[in-house]
Amino acid sequence: MTTLVLCVDRSDDIGRTAGLESPIVGWEAVQSLVTDVGLDDPEDSQVNCLLEALRVARDLHDDREDSVVAVVSGGSGSLVGADRALSAQVDDLIAEYDPDSAVVVIDSADDERVVPVIESRVRVDSVDRVVVRQAHDIESTYYLLKQFLADEELRSTVLVPLGATLLLLPILLTQFSTAVALAGLAGLLGAALLYKGLAVDEFLSEVPERVRSALYSGRVSVVTYAVSFGLALVGAFLGALAVSPRAGPESAVVGAMQFVYSAVPWLALAALTASAGRLLDELIGSDGVSTPYLNLPFGVVALGLVVRGFAGWFLQRESLLADPQVLSYAVTPQQRLAAFIVAGIVVSLVGVRVAASVSGEALEDTVQKQ
Repeated sequence: MTTLVLCVDRSDDIGRTAGLESPIVGWEAVQSLVTDVGLDDPEDSQVNCLLEALRVARDLHDDREDSVVAVVSGGSGSLVGADRALSAQVDDLIAEYDPDSAVVVIDSADDERVVPVIESRVRVDSVDRVVVRQAHDIESTYYLLKQFLADEELRSTVLVPLGATLLLLPILLTQFSTAVALAGLAGLLGAALLYKGLAVDEFLSEVPERVRSALYSGRVSVVTYAVSFGLALVGAFLGALAVSPRAGPESAVVGAMQFVYSAVPWLALAALTASAGRLLDELIGSDGVSTPYLNLPFGVVALGLVVRGFAGWFLQRESLLADPQVLSYAVTPQQRLAAFIVAGIVVSLVGVRVAASVSGEALEDTVQKQ
């Protein structure tokens, strides 16, 4: 099996530089040509094209395949004349060496247009496109764009949001002002990039399979997650109802505190329900309960107490929350906040103690079994 390695020079830059007629055939001839062209113009990309042709021929020789390396070029001022001269040189090489296939080495988009001419005469197994890393011309840009368009993931990440933006722009401009249209498009484009950058699509694609496996495995956490989601919605609804409209620069802070104060108990209950379901799954399993799952319920309660305490302090300072009475004694905002903080710390310490005792018992059982 003989492979013809063709270095294509459609514009005949190599012939004019070296003063030689094409085709130039043979390892030694092409190697000498590299030196001549490189000394005349070291920045010419044809030098890299010639070296790549030699490398391909060497690799084929190492694989115990017969190869013939040759340089073909156009010899006329017009494109048609150049292509005819190049095709005639290819015909001569095929008639002399009778190759079974060819490997075409090119370094520009212009040379790539000759590939169909060569394919009409001999089977082309590969087209080797040489892009010089240091080159910053239009040809390198062309190949980089071609590689970019060949990547399906990059196309879906960049081109799809860009195309949707260009389609929506004239519609929004006809319905809204320029500022509103551009702001809306910027928001949509940012959401699309975050959706892809944070791998939200991958997470959503895995959700049905996770739910299916959880249902088939009989986990209690599936039900508790649904209950916790409902409790979280109730908390958000009650928090929104608790916000009273007020005027002034402090209205936003006060409204946020009213929302937090009313929603935190329900949100904490939702998190406690979800963690309880996960804890039951661990108890039902054969591996025992790990320490993080024991700490989680106590941590949720402690965090809820602290957050509600701070929110109550803000509201009590604004006279939106009545001062609690303890044995006919009015509790100040500072005392109320301190009580909630202390309660949160106590609950957290109790959780640590419970987790440590359970872990110690599990460790003793493991030692006794061994």
